[in-house]
Amino acid sequence: MKTGASLILSALALMVAPLALLAVGCSPAPGLQAGAPMTEAAASASDAGSQTASDDRSGNTAAPGKSDTAAAPSSAAAFNGAPEAGQSDLNTEAPPGAPSTSHIALRYLIGDVDPAADDTFARIPDKYIAGNRVWGHKDAVAAFVRMAEEAAANGYRLRIVSAFRSFSDQKTIWENKWNGKTPVGGRKLNVDLPDPKARALKILEFSSMPGTSRHHWGTDFDINALDNAYFSTREGRHVYDWLVAHASNFGFCQVYTRKGPESGRETGYEEEKWHWSYRPVADGYLRQYPIDVGYERITGFAGAETAREIDVIDQYVRGIDPQCVQ
Repeated sequence: MKTGASLILSALALMVAPLALLAVGCSPAPGLQAGAPMTEAAASASDAGSQTASDDRSGNTAAPGKSDTAAAPSSAAAFNGAPEAGQSDLNTEAPPGAPSTSHIALRYLIGDVDPAADDTFARIPDKYIAGNRVWGHKDAVAAFVRMAEEAAANGYRLRIVSAFRSFSDQKTIWENKWNGKTPVGGRKLNVDLPDPKARALKILEFSSMPGTSRHHWGTDFDINALDNAYFSTREGRHVYDWLVAHASNFGFCQVYTRKGPESGRETGYEEEKWHWSYRPVADGYLRQYPIDVGYERITGFAGAETAREIDVIDQYVRGIDPQCVQ
């Protein structure tokens, strides 16, 4: 028979046990248990804490509220079911060999990158170089090599006259025309066209404003010449006809076709038979560009104040052949 003291101790033990179990169930764990689902609020807090500023070697920062933490993807979102433009998918790891769906960092969109120090880019093989621009997006370079090999097997010679251009490269081209150092159509524009908008529009017939060129992306190549007259020669006409018939098999399209009802292109630069773009990467850049690059980013060069008045993003960056738009 239990004594009175024993009965009291037993009763206390029965009262304490449930309280201990309750305390264990309510105590916050140091971290989430393996396999436990994360609530939406917890996931948001975790993502916010894990994203850090990227190493932007050119000192660019993203616009408020926009992510600039990811490297350029190795392939276009357009061809691989990636998120809609502007959506960041930074924490999704693609299977080996699959195209990246990461948000494209701002510096890649405006050409503020050193291709020689960035593994997104690759050097064009010497046998395919016909100028001093020797870098391109690695996927675009690989596709061009395949295309050039196929062309060579059929008797056509393809060479890249110009490829990646940095913001600085494009600024030099633009300002030399703006300031009259490089004549345009035999005219010194600083003298013949003193009105800034008229001068900018004249340069925009064939040259992009810095920060708006597709050459910044490393996806676009000028092939064999920088003059439509070459493509009227016997050799040039044969090369152009081959590209029209076969370039799409390798992912390339002519972005600046003749403007008019036939092509469906009413805005943008004049026809450039030499300018071909690798769509599997360029499509993603084009979708994201107007979202992440506003007119506050198109600055730092002579005549930049005309960009907004001309609406250069809608009229020129997006003014491409409809066949080159997803």
